[in-house]
Amino acid sequence: MRVLIVEDNPDIIANLYGFLEPRGYTLDCAEDGIAGLARARNGSYDAIVLDLMLPGLDGFELCRRLRRDLGNSTPVLMLTARDTIQDKLAGFGSGADDYLIKPFSLSELDARLRSLVRRARGVQTDAVLCLGELRFNTATMEVTRAGRTLVFTPTGYKLLASLLRAAPRLLSKETLERDVWGEEPPNSDALRTHIHALRQTLDKSFPSAMLKTVHGLGYRLMDPDAP
Repeated sequence: MRVLIVEDNPDIIANLYGFLEPRGYTLDCAEDGIAGLARARNGSYDAIVLDLMLPGLDGFELCRRLRRDLGNSTPVLMLTARDTIQDKLAGFGSGADDYLIKPFSLSELDARLRSLVRRARGVQTDAVLCLGELRFNTATMEVTRAGRTLVFTPTGYKLLASLLRAAPRLLSKETLERDVWGEEPPNSDALRTHIHALRQTLDKSFPSAMLKTVHGLGYRLMDPDAP
């Protein structure tokens, strides 16, 4: 597994190399945000470990540019000392797939990275999913709405695929968690924060919302132009 580490703390970098390389990882490292973005642009990685507070370009902006400008869907695990729900929403909203609070367990980091990569590799199928003006080619991972290209995180793509396959049927929180994370669901806030990020990309720039929340029951996708 090839992983890019974007981190400016030499002690953390040394610990990551010492723990992950004996477990079969191939690691690259950048010690500031600008170098990290360049490596992500020019390299091919299974996952990126991204510190939030970086010189040159912070983790939020690096992740946004990775998704928005480069169209790069490599799974991103964000490392930060910030632990409020607002910080987590900001991280997921910028395109991160997971969030680990410092100080962290190296064993947990390893487990989360492997889980992210498994999920990302399982996203693609051979179907084209459509609902109204929304089109998702899951073979090429291209999503368009009204002809406009949309870029999501790997978790966002999995959520969107599940919702599209069921549309306009309602999917419960438990069903979505099982579709995305299998039998190892994350903490209780993870689905909500990923749904928030999905909605920001899918609906924010359009006059009508497609993603609907049915409070206490779940979520559904609907064609706003359907009779």
